[in-house]
Amino acid sequence: MTVEQFLEEQNKTIRDFHITRANSSWMAATTGEDEWNKKTAAASNAVNVYLSNPERFEQVKAYLAQEDLTTIQRRQLEDLQTGMAGKQIPEDDLKEMVERSTELIGIFNTFRATIDGKSVSENDVRQILIKSNDSAEREEAWHASKQIGKEVEEKLLTLVRKRNEVARSLGYENYHQMSFEHQELDRDEIFSIFHKLKDLSDEPFRQMKLELDSELAERFGVSIDGLRPWHYADPFFQEAPPSKDLDLDPFYEGKDLEHLTIETFKSMGMDITDMLANSDLYPRDKKNQHAFCSDLNREGDVRVLCNNVPSDYWSTTMLHEFGHAVYFKYVDPTLPFLLRSCAHTLTTEAIAMLYGRFAKNPDWLQQFLGIDDAEVAELEPLINESLRKQMLIAGRWIMTFSFFERELYENPDQDLNKLWWKLVKDVQFVNPPEEQDFPHWAAKIHFTLAPVYYQNYLLGELTTSQLQAYIEKNISKDLFTPKVGAYLVDEFFKPGALYPWNEKIERTTGEKLNPQYFIDQFVSGVLV
Repeated sequence: MTVEQFLEEQNKTIRDFHITRANSSWMAATTGEDEWNKKTAAASNAVNVYLSNPERFEQVKAYLAQEDLTTIQRRQLEDLQTGMAGKQIPEDDLKEMVERSTELIGIFNTFRATIDGKSVSENDVRQILIKSNDSAEREEAWHASKQIGKEVEEKLLTLVRKRNEVARSLGYENYHQMSFEHQELDRDEIFSIFHKLKDLSDEPFRQMKLELDSELAERFGVSIDGLRPWHYADPFFQEAPPSKDLDLDPFYEGKDLEHLTIETFKSMGMDITDMLANSDLYPRDKKNQHAFCSDLNREGDVRVLCNNVPSDYWSTTMLHEFGHAVYFKYVDPTLPFLLRSCAHTLTTEAIAMLYGRFAKNPDWLQQFLGIDDAEVAELEPLINESLRKQMLIAGRWIMTFSFFERELYENPDQDLNKLWWKLVKDVQFVNPPEEQDFPHWAAKIHFTLAPVYYQNYLLGELTTSQLQAYIEKNISKDLFTPKVGAYLVDEFFKPGALYPWNEKIERTTGEKLNPQYFIDQFVSGVLV
């Protein structure tokens, strides 16, 4: 069999697996029905068993050794090798991991916290943490947001140990190390970048947080030392609390988030109406309460799940998720199925983050939200500081999660609750609650749903800053133009996964990933 014949067979087979699994997963997230969780698990098992075939894996490696491969052939084989390397284990082990993960995701999809015996949604908790001035009410809501941690802790740790067992059987220290290698990420290099960012941002973050804490202490009538996690607007302090001088939510009253999102992408020459029609955008019982984008067939059926209410938070989320969506939509459809995706998770996160940042862009607020010139001019310094604050806070949160997850896989039997709050204190400068012996960390769905993924959020933010700097210098200062859209589509989206992620960044910005752009933009507060 020739290389081309082999690849044609793999593309067809894996395409079928992908469509089956993506559809089942979408139905599970939108209905909460266990039937779809089981079908998702079965579909995942089927593709894993296929990828685990040792003879096929050896065949891929043999083809990769050939010297006469085209670029497209080599990238497809590299994609196959990466996807298969972690699956070279017994079928029973593959099945067990999928079933355990699917069970946990089902719990997350359907779980609802309770306050005073009443079921509450994540939106309900979020509103209390944003709006309430009652510390007791906030504390109760914050603890409610963590209730699921206790529900999933034991099952999650069992899954972590199983993942480690599998990784060790393949010659790795643990699952975390294996995952980095299979994502084409140098773990030492990435964590070196993160530690450098932490060191450089320590003082700016400390100053910013002291100002924030002073405002919160005054608002809630406590000392700065008396502030606890529930005094912040997000249960994990991954987002900046609304400033007392800047509350964008009132500008969204009566606004149609779908229309705002359509018009934003339309200004850049991109049509999202087809994807909106298939999406699921509003909250209801048993539906997944988070937000994500799914490319169901790599042929145009791209869908977004949100739980929209008119607010700054969900406007930002819509822009973010449809950033993922346009990337998927505009990949060159003539590429083989294996390459008809993003270059790397971090590159699609970078595009989603570029669009998510628009919600704090004065030009966007004026052009799309309809805030008048004078008010935008008054708000602009507050908005710019708000975005800087958000990037500092998000960056520190991603570091906290990433540092913890590495330690989680290094030793899942250590005192993880204590470790969690040590890292939160050291990196996010948040005072722990009095009761720390509780798996607050396990309430974050990503440990289950997307293991060893979170580092890509920060790598995405770094890429976004580099990409934005390049666009503003070389393409257009005005981001909301067809010229910018054409650059993104032609240079960033169309090539799909044809190039490794850092080569992709170099081809589109002139240099490999350089964290200095993020540092200059947000840490030192000076735009590139």
